[in-house]
Amino acid sequence: MDYNYSPDFFQWIDTHAGDDPARLRLKYGRDRAAEILQIECRRKYADKLGKALEADPQFIFPTALSGEQSTSCRLARFHTSMLQSGWRVADLTAGLGIDAMAMARHAGTQGYVVAVERDEAVADALRHNARNIDNLEVACEDCRTLLDVWAREGMRFDCMFIDPARRDSAGGRVYALDHCEPDVIDMLPLLRTVTKRLIIKASPMLDIAHTLSLLPEAVKVIVLGTPTECKELDVECEFGLATYHEPSIEAVTLGRDVDSHFTFTRSEEAAAPVSYGIPASGDYILDPYPAVMKAAPFRLLAARYGLRKPSANTQLWYGHTMPDAFPGRAYEVEEVLPYMSKHIKRYASRYPRVSVTTRNFDISADALRGKLGVKDGPRRLFAISGNDNNKYLITCKE
Repeated sequence: MDYNYSPDFFQWIDTHAGDDPARLRLKYGRDRAAEILQIECRRKYADKLGKALEADPQFIFPTALSGEQSTSCRLARFHTSMLQSGWRVADLTAGLGIDAMAMARHAGTQGYVVAVERDEAVADALRHNARNIDNLEVACEDCRTLLDVWAREGMRFDCMFIDPARRDSAGGRVYALDHCEPDVIDMLPLLRTVTKRLIIKASPMLDIAHTLSLLPEAVKVIVLGTPTECKELDVECEFGLATYHEPSIEAVTLGRDVDSHFTFTRSEEAAAPVSYGIPASGDYILDPYPAVMKAAPFRLLAARYGLRKPSANTQLWYGHTMPDAFPGRAYEVEEVLPYMSKHIKRYASRYPRVSVTTRNFDISADALRGKLGVKDGPRRLFAISGNDNNKYLITCKE
C-alpha cells in the first residue's frame, strides 16, 4: 500500500481516532482507506502493542494481518533477554518489526540489527516505524536469498532470530518446523555458516522431544506463557560447540510484577522420585501454569517442592503446607468426596457455584458441570482419578 505520510495523514487519524471504522468506510471509502486501517488496527491491537503505539504516535500498520501476526511488546522484551548488548543480530522474518526494534534498542550503540522482510509494503512500514533507530537496517528480501549472499561475502552474526510462518501455501495452519515457511530445518546447513546462535520462535503445539530431535545443536528450549496461556516455544541453538550438553528446558511465565522460571533437563525429570496419595481437607492443591504443564516436569515438581500426586497420569500436585514460589496456582482443600452417586446428586446443594476442572477423568469439565448441576463460581472443583483406580471430587478455595 502506498502511504502518504503527510501531516494531513496523521492529523486525519487523530481527528477520527474515536470514530467507528465501519462508518468511516461508508463515508470516505477508498479515499481514506489507509487512515481508516490505522484507526482500526490501533484500537484492535492496543493491548498487544500499546507500548509501541505510545512511543510513536505515527506508528504504521501496513496491513491488518501484520498486527495479528506480530509479537506483543511484552514478548519482544523477553526475547531481548536472550541477547547480549553489542551483538550483531539478524531477524530473518521481521514482519511488523516489534522484535527487531526491541533487539536494536537492546543491542545499544555497539550492536546492530538487520531486519529481513520479504513483503515490500511491510518492509516500507517497518522502515518508517524504525526511522529513529540508527542501528537497525531493513532489508526487503527473502531471507534464504540473503543468507546465500551473506555466506558468499563471509558475513557473520552473533545471533539470528527466526519466526517461521505457520501457514502452508494453501493458507492452512501448520506447526512442525519443517512444514512452516521458511523451512528452518532445511536452512540449518546455511545458517551454520553465518551465525553462532539461532533462536527459533515456534508454535506451543510442538512436541518438545521431537523438536529437539530435529535440532541436534539445541542448547535450550524456553516454554513461554502467561498465567492463563502457553504462548510459544523458543529454541536456542549454538553452532560449533566442541562438546554436547543436554538441552535445558525452561518454563517461563510472564507475571504482572514477577516472572516465574522453572528449569530442568529431561534426565533430571526421569530420575526424580515421586509418591502418590489422595489429598485431605486442609491440604493444598498445586496447579502449574500452562507453560509448566507444556514443559512437563511432572516428577520434578513433586521432588523439588516436597509434593505428592494422586496418580502417575493425574497431572495435579498436593502437599500439607504451601510451598514457596511454586510456578502455578494454589488452592486449599475444603472437602474430598468419592465420585459416587449419592455425592453427585447432593453436590449442587452444597456447592451451587464452582469452577470445574477435570484431570485424568473419564468425562469433560463441561459434561461434569452439567451432571452435577453447578454454575461457575468462586470455588474450584478438581475431578481426578487416583492411584487406587477410584475417582474423587476435590472442592477447594483459592
